[in-house]
Amino acid sequence: MESIDDAFVRHSPRVVGWPGGDATADLAFAVRIDAVSDAEAAEMASSCRASGVFLARVGDGLRVTATAEAFERLAGASPRCATGALPAETLARFRRRSFRVATARGDVVLGSKPTIMGVLNVTPDSFSDGGRFATVDAAVEEGIRLVAAGADVLDVGGESTRPGAEDVPEEEEIRRVVPVIRELSRKVPTPISIDTRKRRVAEAAIEAGASIVNDVSGLDHDPGLADVVRDAGAALVIGHVKGTPRTMTSLARYDDLLGEVILSLRARVQHARAAGVAEHALLVDPGIGFAKTPDQSLELLRRLPELRSIGLPIVVGPSRKSFVGVVTGQPPAERAFGTAAAVAAIVLSGASIIRVHDVAEMRDVAAVAAAIRGEALA
Repeated sequence: MESIDDAFVRHSPRVVGWPGGDATADLAFAVRIDAVSDAEAAEMASSCRASGVFLARVGDGLRVTATAEAFERLAGASPRCATGALPAETLARFRRRSFRVATARGDVVLGSKPTIMGVLNVTPDSFSDGGRFATVDAAVEEGIRLVAAGADVLDVGGESTRPGAEDVPEEEEIRRVVPVIRELSRKVPTPISIDTRKRRVAEAAIEAGASIVNDVSGLDHDPGLADVVRDAGAALVIGHVKGTPRTMTSLARYDDLLGEVILSLRARVQHARAAGVAEHALLVDPGIGFAKTPDQSLELLRRLPELRSIGLPIVVGPSRKSFVGVVTGQPPAERAFGTAAAVAAIVLSGASIIRVHDVAEMRDVAAVAAAIRGEALA
């Protein structure tokens, strides 16, 4: 019989319909399951007749609608079919809100309040603040300021990954980030994340004091990065992108945006786990603006709750991105109010970490949005 983990990757199940307000057992949810064969569909249909579950064919998959209790009955009624267990397991992952993420320097607890990741770019060509913090002293001063403003995590990056950006040699990236991380690790208690796609940069950053690796390529650029994370006991943010910064704009084509993003993230999570990275050290990022048009980025934000079906903490970086500029007509430095609207929506959708430049302002936005959400955390 196919394992539940393999079934998750093959079928890419996700919750696509959910009730508003508090989720209780007597409210119906809808789960979409892709790539379901006729034999599997027949097995599900047979089990559903006695379980109070409603099926509908959608493309090559199924849309399964039922209460949480009925999903559990379906799983019990189809023990020989991993597909039958997917709706209940998917819903359980969807409803999870609290996480304890293991990092190289202690656990990070997520869920009781929004976690703010402050952006610290030590690059000369970042789309938003390129060159402002290119010296060690300026970068360290900014990192200390971000922590004082309320950053729970600092994300230090030495290579711009904006659309069209050129690759930075490993030696240069290390030269940019290591002195900054070393000094910040001595001066602030906040966990430090290294924003890199490269194993050698990650190794050097972790040795200097970083405890989280934020890979926007989701291990696609350097699959061996997973080995570095495993050996260091660091946490890993797996991002979604297609191509490289130079090519990703031309690759922003999808038949099923959310389905393809979720399937890709699940496959990359499975790669990390196969390399020995613990599941409680993994987070996912849908990659707003990375191989996504502004309209696609807005769709991702609109349907962000579907990503909760993966069952891992969600990191989202909307800060000053091009979709905000398209909507507001503002340049990057003037996009704080537009970013604030996105941050509120992200918190209401159940994301765990929001990556932003304007920490003090977005911390307040996130806190109010969380209070409005006001739901119990599982």
